[in-house]
Amino acid sequence: MKKFLLALSLLAVMALTACNEQSQEQKAETKTVTVMIYSEYIDPAMLEDFEKKTGYKVQLELYEAQEEMIGKLQAAGTSQYDVVIASDVVIQQMVHLGLIAPIDTTKVPNRKNIAPQFLNQAFDPTNTYTIPYLWGTTGILFRGDEVDPDSVSYSMLFDASQTKGSFSLLEESRSMLSMALQALGFDANSVKQEEINKAVELILQAKKDKNFLGFDGSVGGKDKVLSKMDWAAIVFNGEAAVAIDEDSTLQYVIPKEGSFMWLDAMTLSSKAPNVEGAYAFMNYILDGQAGAQLAKFVFYATPNKAALEVIDQDFKENRVINPTESEIKRMVFLSDPGDAAKLFDEAWTIVKTR
Repeated sequence: MKKFLLALSLLAVMALTACNEQSQEQKAETKTVTVMIYSEYIDPAMLEDFEKKTGYKVQLELYEAQEEMIGKLQAAGTSQYDVVIASDVVIQQMVHLGLIAPIDTTKVPNRKNIAPQFLNQAFDPTNTYTIPYLWGTTGILFRGDEVDPDSVSYSMLFDASQTKGSFSLLEESRSMLSMALQALGFDANSVKQEEINKAVELILQAKKDKNFLGFDGSVGGKDKVLSKMDWAAIVFNGEAAVAIDEDSTLQYVIPKEGSFMWLDAMTLSSKAPNVEGAYAFMNYILDGQAGAQLAKFVFYATPNKAALEVIDQDFKENRVINPTESEIKRMVFLSDPGDAAKLFDEAWTIVKTR
């Protein structure tokens, strides 16, 4: 009987120890906020500041293209992440796939700092799934003689007789196909099969150019232009601003045929293990000082009206970061293609395999 009681006691101690260890592990996990985000898209100093102010550590999971991000969420599972930074064009797709959950906005009091024009957008009309992070444009970064930024055409990349050196196209299917549609004079949001087919043909034609170096993420394209490996690349304006800050001879343009603006947003992973930490991160980003620091570090425009109050005038007047009225007039937001998404998927497969 004593042996039996002793065995029970040992088992109880072992169970309590295991329980304590598990509890400690869970506690450690809840002290970490895992954020899936583009590379070079947040100031590392902000992560330290966030930890000091909230007690939460931030673990970053990096990606370079929206397709890669969605693939990671589907492969690893949404329980691996808390906050996912996603572009407007894929929000509805992520909702349909069950990858993100509704946000309790009462847990994000700094949401009051979002400028009204960035709310109630078509990709999230009821502001249920998204908290704006940064916004920007997509255009062409290149080196050469100074030109009128309103006169540059996509032909500098898609017409072999006009390319002046090696170039890279953007490694994002919807973005690249939409730019090809605009280069041909079509609507960037076209879902007509024949027009998408022509966009594919245009990109395949560019691939045959001896100057074509391949497809790159925005950061990779920027780095190649800076290092003079590329003469031109399609990039996001934040990367372009960073490059021009390092080399003032570089130029960034929105082609005369048009391009698109985009809004990146913070979303809550559908099975986030640390929901409270996720809300703390979102609220921190929307603080006026933090929002200003974020925008100035990554050279993107902020949707945070409190941040705009503390950002210097030079930043506000930077044409690459804050496009001119004429540039804005020839840009659109990309819309969710709905069932036609499969047309873009099929088109991109052709682009990449031929």
